[in-house]
Amino acid sequence: MKGIRRFFANAALLTLSALIMRSISVSFGAYVSKTAGAEAMGLFTLIMSVFGFALTLATSGVNLAVTRMVSEALGQNDEALAKKSMQKCLFYCLFFSFLSGILLFTLARPIGFIILKEPRTVLSLKILAVSLPFISFTSAFTGYFSAVRRVYKNTVYQISEQFIKIYFTVKLFEIFIGKGIEYACIALVVADVISEFSAFIISGVMYHFDRKKHIKPKTLMPDGNNISKKLLSIALPVALSTYIRSGLLTVEHILIPRNLIKSGYSNSEALSLYGLVHSMAMPIILFPTAILSSFAGLLIPELAEASVKNKKALVESIATRAFKYSFIFSLAISGLLICFSDELGRMIYNSSEVGEYIRLIAPLVPVMYLDSVTDAMLKGLGEQVYSMNVNIIDASLSIILVMTLLPRFGIMGYISTIYITESINAFLSVSKLVKITEMRPDLHRLVFLPMISQIASVSIGKLMHNLIDLPFSPLLNLISSAAFIICVYVFFIRFTGAVNRRDVVWLKYAIGIKQFSEDRSSLRPDARKRVAPQPRELPRNIRKC
Repeated sequence: MKGIRRFFANAALLTLSALIMRSISVSFGAYVSKTAGAEAMGLFTLIMSVFGFALTLATSGVNLAVTRMVSEALGQNDEALAKKSMQKCLFYCLFFSFLSGILLFTLARPIGFIILKEPRTVLSLKILAVSLPFISFTSAFTGYFSAVRRVYKNTVYQISEQFIKIYFTVKLFEIFIGKGIEYACIALVVADVISEFSAFIISGVMYHFDRKKHIKPKTLMPDGNNISKKLLSIALPVALSTYIRSGLLTVEHILIPRNLIKSGYSNSEALSLYGLVHSMAMPIILFPTAILSSFAGLLIPELAEASVKNKKALVESIATRAFKYSFIFSLAISGLLICFSDELGRMIYNSSEVGEYIRLIAPLVPVMYLDSVTDAMLKGLGEQVYSMNVNIIDASLSIILVMTLLPRFGIMGYISTIYITESINAFLSVSKLVKITEMRPDLHRLVFLPMISQIASVSIGKLMHNLIDLPFSPLLNLISSAAFIICVYVFFIRFTGAVNRRDVVWLKYAIGIKQFSEDRSSLRPDARKRVAPQPRELPRNIRKC
């Protein structure tokens, strides 16, 4: 039970820091969009889609490789293997990050002029190339801290990075914002490079002292060739699959504005719509994933360690609970986004159009969130190749649908593309997880009852929100209404039995509300039924015979 409590403590810390950073990021994004405009956000998103492919090459699956190799080595109590694994991963980062940076810097001009058909992107791409080595090494350090379960160290550099980025963006905006959209993007990427460099320095220093304190090999260093083979067997399949997927995503994002233009929009309108959906609506929709991502990231080393020790029952238990609570959580978020999409759009971006796109995508939230958690669990179970293959199918289908639907239906064609591809991706991933973990989910309690609870709570909450005009500010009104809906949702979840007494007791033990006892009968009400019957005492006259 101590392991579960440690897991929840780490997840709580990650969640808190992630929520703080997401809040800052969304607020900062609102400031940037209001200052630079939707067209600049669209152009910046286009730049980052190309940079995303270069970043994929620079990291090449090293984060997952570090997390799995170090956690498995420590699970075997082999600190020498953990240290050597980390050294090999850092050399791996060095090679791929410099290769990626050189390629992006060299090819920035043809990419901007020929592929993107946007000369305004060239200088920004060249500047971003400088940050690739920093990001790659930071990714390795992040994987290490996740593997050793000291994730609080990740929060230190992440928060520092965010504040440094905001500070320099504001300062650079003061210099460049009056020179046009291109220079607004340059201000953003320069601030990004500075913040990534600071993150590299901070995380690198923490890694150095952590390794010296905690990783003290008591045996000879293991054979480096075997470690290299394992590193390549984990990272390269992921990397190759990620190259393909990232390349396809880059193509998709390049095609979106072009096909919006074919549907009748001007170039400026197409970039603005692209910015509205990707840079403004999606950050709001994905904001609550700060909570799920924290838990999902920690599931990788937990499942990897349980899998390497062949603890099938533990793997099945972790997967079932993660799936159940993720779905319940995502339904609550979906309901809140549907209810308050207009308020969120006006409050954050001063735009009712953003609110409309939030409302259109909000019903898909349970599918999107479950897919991200399932992907993390599959990676922890060594199914990263399958997961990436599914993502490649997703990206390939997205390109086909973008080219087919957008010229005819415009932005609604793109919304339909998101629905189709996300649903297929989630179905394939969840099916694989159920198969390999041998989960036996009760669909009635797992899906049907939470959905009924969501519909009931949202209906009641929206009705009360419309009927009662609270004498507070718009923000406090929104928070109070959302809190009321969550309370009603929790009531229905318990009332319908979607979460039963055993689930509640388990959660109390996990988060430390109750002290763990060796007597676990309270966790299993039916435990008495499973106790073998004791032999009855024979009468005295029979015993004498």
